[in-house]
Amino acid sequence: MLWVDKHRPHALDKFAHANVSTAEHLKRLVADGDCPHLLFYGVSGAGKKTLALAVLREIFGPGVEKVKVEGKTWKIEQGERKIEVELTTMSSNYHVEMNPSDAGNKDRYVVQEVIKEMAKSRPIDAAGNQGFKGAFYLTLVDNLSKEAQHGLRRTMEKYSQACRLVLVCNSVSKVLDAVRSRCLPIRVAAPSTTEVEALLHDVAKREKLTLPPELAGRVAAHSERNMRRALLSLEACRAHQYPFTPDQVVQGTDWEAYVAQIANEILQEQSPKRLLQIRGRLYELLVNCIPPELIMKKLARELCRKIDVELKHEVAKHAAFFERRLAEGSKAIIHMEAFIAKFMAVYKKYIIASFG
Repeated sequence: MLWVDKHRPHALDKFAHANVSTAEHLKRLVADGDCPHLLFYGVSGAGKKTLALAVLREIFGPGVEKVKVEGKTWKIEQGERKIEVELTTMSSNYHVEMNPSDAGNKDRYVVQEVIKEMAKSRPIDAAGNQGFKGAFYLTLVDNLSKEAQHGLRRTMEKYSQACRLVLVCNSVSKVLDAVRSRCLPIRVAAPSTTEVEALLHDVAKREKLTLPPELAGRVAAHSERNMRRALLSLEACRAHQYPFTPDQVVQGTDWEAYVAQIANEILQEQSPKRLLQIRGRLYELLVNCIPPELIMKKLARELCRKIDVELKHEVAKHAAFFERRLAEGSKAIIHMEAFIAKFMAVYKKYIIASFG
């Protein structure tokens, strides 16, 4: 088991970083016996999922940790049309965890029909101390289409007596006001670098490792206040070399090194043949569940780091443009490839003008 899962706090009273006050507030809210729909938002790696699962455990008990993974196909009738929606869910006797945006442009059918069907079929004896039968834990709500979010609003209203929705997103600005107004928003703050260092020392102590403060500081700085990334980097350092040394190189993730390699290949050659090769590498990242937003952000950073200062402003402008297209579209590969093609055109024109 990865350290990021092994040392994840499972109860609200176990939080000891930036969100300890938020955890205490949630614990009082559950104790009062009237927990509303919840919307957790904050940057990646701040602890949104951990807090959400801790709330469910506070409501239903440790049974929510006994989950099973199930892939299922729903057949939905829309007038004369029959639509099939494939979705993977994780569920216990008390909650269902899913990412509706995995269904792509069919996400509205997930929130309108799939959740409705599952809400009706929840067992009566699954009721917790709040009086409702179960909860739905939905991730990446900010990636849902507007139609899906409107459907989610209607689902929240219709089944509020039977279940509660726990929503998680990175950017609350991408969630419709109609959905936000029906939830209690919980901002999950990113930990400071000092708090990330304290977490690394705590995990090292539990694993019976000696962690030099210098290495802990560099791992914390490399993580950019992302606790998940910090723990993964520390575990990678442990696998690469132990005992630790103060000047040891911080190990990055494999996908980051792969994106840096893609950036080098783009700079070496700008041609349709090279673009086709890059497409295959992007597909490899996507099938390994690396979020396209992270790929785009890392790729833009790597390219800007290796080009002349005259080009950086224009490349950043195009990256922002295609990142917006990426958020609005349904096929991530199209927009990432379009950004790379645009960069190739701009970079080749600059090289010809400079040295031609």
